[in-house]
Amino acid sequence: MGAFRGFTERTIQFLRDLRENNAKEWFERNRPVYERELLEPMRDLVADLSGVMLTIDPEFETRPAVGKTISRIHRDTRFSRDKSPFRDAMWITFKRRAGEWTDAPAFFFELRTDGYRYGMGFYSASKDTMDKLREWIDEEPDDFRRVTAFYGRQKTFAIEGECYKRVLDPDKPASVLEWYQRKNIYLACNREIDELLFSPKLADELAAGFTMLGDLYHAFWKLRMRAG
Repeated sequence: MGAFRGFTERTIQFLRDLRENNAKEWFERNRPVYERELLEPMRDLVADLSGVMLTIDPEFETRPAVGKTISRIHRDTRFSRDKSPFRDAMWITFKRRAGEWTDAPAFFFELRTDGYRYGMGFYSASKDTMDKLREWIDEEPDDFRRVTAFYGRQKTFAIEGECYKRVLDPDKPASVLEWYQRKNIYLACNREIDELLFSPKLADELAAGFTMLGDLYHAFWKLRMRAG
């Protein structure tokens, strides 16, 4: 059995209280709650997933630490319209250690006051990356169908990301346009607060879902190596 025992009702209550009391003084008074109910289980979850993630990509950063795989609860207000000092959400990201990761695929788990989600894709894909996705679909349709065949056989993940309003290629079937039309793309499983969140089985659920997305993750990485 792994280290992760599940989040608790107190985890969610802390995030809700933080949203209502978003001030340094309140946070410092409640720092022990943050560390015990939120940060510690996040670290345990990363530790339990690290072995599986390294089988997907040995270059992943898997250290269970803030700033490595775990997001900071403090908001960097220099680059945010929201000037509140703390976020009322927290997340885990598995990405490669080096390089610009916003335009590279990554795996994520995010916990919010009203639910959680997990999946894989681009945080902010460039137009060049998405054009290369369309080139892959156009030039290697058999490979695209092979890598994405899992999608129609599962009910865990949905494709998300902003789409172009204009249809880019009317000859493409709807199942392909779901990928082809995107300005950014990621696959996500969105869930409300439920018993799984409070169970050690969450780690197994994430491991299975991330493994399912492994081949697609590597295909997304190969987009960066296509000729420009």
